[in-house]
Amino acid sequence: MNERIYGGMASRTGGPPEGVGGPPEGVGGPPQGAGGPPEGMGNPLGFVPVGSLMMKFAIPSIIGMLVSALYNIVDQLFIGNAIGPLGNAATGIAFPFSTACMAVALLFGIGGASCFNLTLGMGDKKKAPYFAGNALSMLVILGVIISAVTLIFLTPLLKCFGASPAILPYAKEYVRYTALGFPFLILGTGGGHIVRADGSPKVTMICNISGAVVNTILDAIFVLGLGWGMKGAAIATVIAQVVSALIVVIYCFNFKTVFLFGSHLIPSFKVVSRICSIGMASCFNQLAITIVQIVLNNSLKYYGAMSKYGSDDPIAVASIVMKVNMIVFSIVIGLAQGTQPIESFNYGAQKYDRVKSAFWMAVKAGAGISLIAFVCFQLFPRQILGFFANNNASEGYYEFGSKFLRICLFFTWLNCLQPIISTFFTSIGKPVKGVFLSLTRQILFFIPLLVVLPMFFQIDGVTFAGPIADLLSATVAILMARAEFKDIHEREWM
Repeated sequence: MNERIYGGMASRTGGPPEGVGGPPEGVGGPPQGAGGPPEGMGNPLGFVPVGSLMMKFAIPSIIGMLVSALYNIVDQLFIGNAIGPLGNAATGIAFPFSTACMAVALLFGIGGASCFNLTLGMGDKKKAPYFAGNALSMLVILGVIISAVTLIFLTPLLKCFGASPAILPYAKEYVRYTALGFPFLILGTGGGHIVRADGSPKVTMICNISGAVVNTILDAIFVLGLGWGMKGAAIATVIAQVVSALIVVIYCFNFKTVFLFGSHLIPSFKVVSRICSIGMASCFNQLAITIVQIVLNNSLKYYGAMSKYGSDDPIAVASIVMKVNMIVFSIVIGLAQGTQPIESFNYGAQKYDRVKSAFWMAVKAGAGISLIAFVCFQLFPRQILGFFANNNASEGYYEFGSKFLRICLFFTWLNCLQPIISTFFTSIGKPVKGVFLSLTRQILFFIPLLVVLPMFFQIDGVTFAGPIADLLSATVAILMARAEFKDIHEREWM
């Protein structure tokens, strides 16, 4: 009998796979007449009102994503006020490491969660646990690998990411410590999606909030109180990530919808490849952000040196703008991720009206949030930049920063469409479309524009590349969604 490492209440309609080593007879099942939906109703994802499900899944997911964004924002705030623009620039150089970790976390977190819910929606409770178990294992394995590679090749990687001689010492000090937390960052983030897919979005929210609270408190102590600077911010971040990862691990010993056993954790090529095919859209979107940040840093370093602003202030500004935009984007992504269990289960169950309801609720809420953000970015750019600066900030920092923030984020009100529609395709088991859509903004449009426009307009070309890419990618997303919903409408009438 395989060793049982996870436990929980099994549904009346399914237990562990045959031969995997279920609990002893008479042990581990729910009490007679207790738990579960009413007889004949099935999984709540298929019959509870969509609005209620959106509240249950999307709000905790939004809070979780917001809190995750605060990891970087809080560091940026404390570092900017303690060290100044060079510290902010250093976090911008280090940012690709974080997005690369997020790419892995979403590859197996979103991929594993989607496969888990799709399989449950099809009524296959024997196969579903393998997707959750394999995803959790791969999160840990790849986290350790990325950490080791980063520490071994730290200096050349930072130079490749755009670090100037003035920024490099700060970036090295920061990443030398944060790299130790990569396995915990990946497990905490990716595992949170598995926890939410198991029907516990509040636990995912608690996981993220706990980490953010710890990070904020320790940042204040280490950076301002003890004067540890970049090192203090990095150590605070790692400790917070360990806290979040531990909550995920503890939850996994109390899985609710299925039993998980040791055999479910052993990576299977077939299971892992399926998870990757579904999670690629979210993963590639983060990898694209990583590549964009590297190209952006190097472009600002090169063309900034040719301008009156110099190379370091533009990199600092871009780092701040990217992370401020992450606050808005995290809300939108949280909305999209909140729809994932609803869309996946009901698409698998052929309840297309519920799929459409969840999608449109996310779009309307995302559009409203994005419009509010657009107004703030256009009216208060200098004030926003001021939160991340001390007395060492030059007038050039504010001049370039205000211009860059207003122009670069001009189409914020349209940015909600791509992540929601990309996640929609992933949720319904069409990863190729999701992957393509996730690549449109960053890879197909932004990077080519980032390379070509500065050749003619220098640093202004870097500034205008973002909004043009936003407009083009939103157009593609609308066209793809329209075609997919036309197909769904035809299926409803078959």
